[in-house]
Amino acid sequence: MSAAGVEAAHAGATRLHPGNPGGELAYQIAEQFRVLGKPLGLKDCIIVGGMDMVAQALELSRKPHVVIATPGRLADHLRSSNTFNMKKIRFLVMDEADRLLEQGCTDFTADLETILASVPARRQTLLFSATLTDTLKELQGLATNQPFFWEAQAPVRTVEQLDQHYLLVPEKVKDAYLVHLVQTFQDQLEDCSIIIFTSTCRTCQILCMMLRKFNFPTVSLHSMMKQKERFAALAKFKSSVYRILIATDVASRGLDIPTVQVVINHNTPGLPKIYIHRVGRTARAGRQGRAITLVTQYDIHLLHAIEEQIKKQLEELAVEEAEVLNILTQVNVVRRECEIKLEASHFDEKKEINKRKQLILEGKVDRGGEGPVGRARRGGVASKGGLGLGRATLGSFPAPAFLSRSLPQDPDLEAKRKAELAKIKQQNRRFKEKVGQTLRQRQKAGSARRGAGPRGPQ
Repeated sequence: MSAAGVEAAHAGATRLHPGNPGGELAYQIAEQFRVLGKPLGLKDCIIVGGMDMVAQALELSRKPHVVIATPGRLADHLRSSNTFNMKKIRFLVMDEADRLLEQGCTDFTADLETILASVPARRQTLLFSATLTDTLKELQGLATNQPFFWEAQAPVRTVEQLDQHYLLVPEKVKDAYLVHLVQTFQDQLEDCSIIIFTSTCRTCQILCMMLRKFNFPTVSLHSMMKQKERFAALAKFKSSVYRILIATDVASRGLDIPTVQVVINHNTPGLPKIYIHRVGRTARAGRQGRAITLVTQYDIHLLHAIEEQIKKQLEELAVEEAEVLNILTQVNVVRRECEIKLEASHFDEKKEINKRKQLILEGKVDRGGEGPVGRARRGGVASKGGLGLGRATLGSFPAPAFLSRSLPQDPDLEAKRKAELAKIKQQNRRFKEKVGQTLRQRQKAGSARRGAGPRGPQ
């Protein structure tokens, strides 16, 4: 068990969890601490992104025995607050260590450096991982005190109770096969709980909307949702209010939901370790489970890499092709309707706006050091303290994906498309006007400061 005190009289530990899945995983671990620590009067504190930092700071100031945190948010508190310190920590636990230490699209190096600089050198550090990566092996070799190492030995990297299959399908009809599989499992298994993994937030949302159209009890979980919405969605799935969870890889690590009987990979994972984590959501604690991976003509090499890593050859799943063909047209039409509806909700634009807000907050600086107004006119990047906006920011939003595809020649759909396009253009104009107004205000403020500068003696 991990434990970490924050300036507390009791010894405790800070437990770190990686990136997007950390919030859900942190709350799951905190539940176990509360159950086991209640007779001892154990106080815990959860520090994750997407929640109120002031409330979290108050909890940290109360000196909890255990802190369960994601690295990004904990590092933010250490940088911005002096109401607590971590000098009395005796145990530092890094769960999902392979994810924490890898360098890629999500790099935790800066956050981990901040955290490790704040904890005492004399401590016990524990790393846990379901997959042993080259980084972890290298770290083991660099340690100065011969760390204890233990690895579960098994001929197959996945559990024996897991029945693993693949289904070779053409890319264009993948959704029809998915609907057929979901219907088949719900007919065959009583109270069947299914997790469907997708590659992107957009695909996750579209599939959730599509399956709801077919009256499947479905809920989604992805990083474009607010943290409270993610907690609510996961709670409804755990309590069987919804039997189908469609998620990105935010749900692939650590989540323990014993009722999950089937895992379906809507896309073939690009890395074998991602596959191992995904299928690990079923067949837990000795229970039986099934994992189905949809493999297209472009994913054969990925399937071979997975089989080589897990040391087991997946079997092909047999399905009734005629039944899939019967629903193919209906599934394609419903998906198309869901794509148009998602575009109307400005799903993609929300992501672009968040990126622009981040640029404004960071105050990007260029090499020339030119002022914000001059660079805005040339489409450059603002100087320090100005707006971090480039050509992509001041220009129009990228054209929605549905405009690049052919639409059915339906007058109602065409009218709806034009109406939604007009809304998007209006939003773009408002955004440009707001940016221009901000630039003008900053220019006036700069002129006023220069005019009110200190004068020399008369």
